[in-house]
Amino acid sequence: MKTVYIVLLFGLMGSFLTTWAQQQELGEAKITFEFPSKNVKGSISGFASQSKINWEAMEMSLFEGTVEARSLDTNNGLRDWHLRGSRYFATKSYPRIQFKSTEVSWEGDTLLVKGRLTLKGTTKPLTIRFQRQGKQLLGSCSLYSSDYGITIKKKREDNLVNVRFRFTVN
Repeated sequence: MKTVYIVLLFGLMGSFLTTWAQQQELGEAKITFEFPSKNVKGSISGFASQSKINWEAMEMSLFEGTVEARSLDTNNGLRDWHLRGSRYFATKSYPRIQFKSTEVSWEGDTLLVKGRLTLKGTTKPLTIRFQRQGKQLLGSCSLYSSDYGITIKKKREDNLVNVRFRFTVN
């Protein structure tokens, strides 16, 4: 009977170690955005992640991270200062932008990450599509800033923001 427990224990440990070995984390990040209606491009940094990617069992993966809202950079200091103010991003009250996945799956060769984005105190669903290229994940999504209380233009469709992600996978 003792032998059965030992075999079972080693089997469970082996399963755990195999799953653990298959997991990877997100490393270096580059996040850029484009606001087409104003022809403005920029980046945001200060990325911190608690993500775990399991390539063999993607449903066990977690994409979770934040960026510093004050790091918003459009290559125009006056515009950046204005965007960081209370009328738009309110970075003093909302210093971080957060994303946490609720579902991770493959759709063909596209990694589909569904989750919840919290921006300026508002949380909404968001889907990011990634392509794996070697040790990098290249992703993109679109959102409307006005859905998060950041209304730059009057019409919702004019508040479209396209976001691109480049993550190194460790």
